Amino acid sequence: MSTGPNPIPPLHLYSVPSDPQTPAAAPVKRERPRTSWTADQLMAAEFPEPKWAVPGILAEGVSLLAGPPKVGKSWLSLGLGLAVAAGGQAFDSVPVQGGPVLYLALEDTPRRLQTRMGKLLGGQNAPAGLTLVTECPPFPQGGSEAIAQWLERNPDARMVVIDVFAKMRGQAPQGVSAYDADYVAVTYAKRLADHYGIAVVLVHHVRKMASEDFLTEVSGTNGIAGAADATLVLKRARGQADGILHVTGRDVNEAEYALQFQDASGAWHLLDGPVTDHTVGDTRAAILRYVRANPGAKPKDIAEALPDADADTVRRTCSRMAADGQLAKDAGGRYYPDTETRTQATQEVSQLSDCPVNPSDLQERTGQSELELSGLSDLGPEETGERRA
Repeated sequence: MSTGPNPIPPLHLYSVPSDPQTPAAAPVKRERPRTSWTADQLMAAEFPEPKWAVPGILAEGVSLLAGPPKVGKSWLSLGLGLAVAAGGQAFDSVPVQGGPVLYLALEDTPRRLQTRMGKLLGGQNAPAGLTLVTECPPFPQGGSEAIAQWLERNPDARMVVIDVFAKMRGQAPQGVSAYDADYVAVTYAKRLADHYGIAVVLVHHVRKMASEDFLTEVSGTNGIAGAADATLVLKRARGQADGILHVTGRDVNEAEYALQFQDASGAWHLLDGPVTDHTVGDTRAAILRYVRANPGAKPKDIAEALPDADADTVRRTCSRMAADGQLAKDAGGRYYPDTETRTQATQEVSQLSDCPVNPSDLQERTGQSELELSGLSDLGPEETGERRA
């Protein structure tokens, strides 16, 4: 058996190697967390900030990572595992603190994992802190104990990824509702996450039927998302982005991130700016950027600033964007990033004359709020020319 800094791991996650010549290290003693306070005690208590596997996106606790088949969930989760284990950058842009990661690739073969990692690493050394497992019993049949043993051997672990959750949930208890069965299945992972203070990512599927509320797309009953601390849904996008990562949770602010899949490396890259800049056609994105910088602009002004779009296309597109809720339009035909900005602009008056401020003055205002959209607008067939205009 190797005596170097990286000893050979067990052949199976649930078989712990023993060395009669080396006494086993005592497991880290973990105190049972307190669960009861009086109101004044709770208000006086000081709690540490949640630990983040990926700051702003993946906190300690259970996170569902859901998406349709072949959208790239496994590429994304393996890329995150490599980044966290190495202490690199998630999504090629978010610095993460390094620490051991357990990745249960329960639908993959070792050869496929090797191929994917080789592509993601691009010649860099593979991190020794990432443990990859292709077989593990379900949670109720010893899976929880197997993962707990690994966590005891790796007290500095930061993340466990289970790809896919369906392979670990096991048989539903008899005599319980589907909601309760789903809730119990996620609770196995939550107990591990809470006890060891780590992020557990459950890779899951979405329903075939799309919905405006991404939470309702998670496959199964509401018990799955209800038991999880956070839900991340990766959806295909149109325009310059290849996907949108919708995020919401108890410790995570609800947000949307535009992502682009890099074919050469197999990595998901986080795109800068609001999601709408990358999920609408090129013409709409350009109009959004111009109107944010110049609230109160008219289509003629916009067309003069966009040499690749003619005036008629800009006028039609602005009208459709207003109908879709992407822009706000006042009675004078001027466009604003949102209704709040338009209302503030139309009510602003000159302190000298008590007359409304001219639109040209409004263009100098700073600090306009950014457009926020929760969904994608449909582009009609007649707008196909706008995407590359």
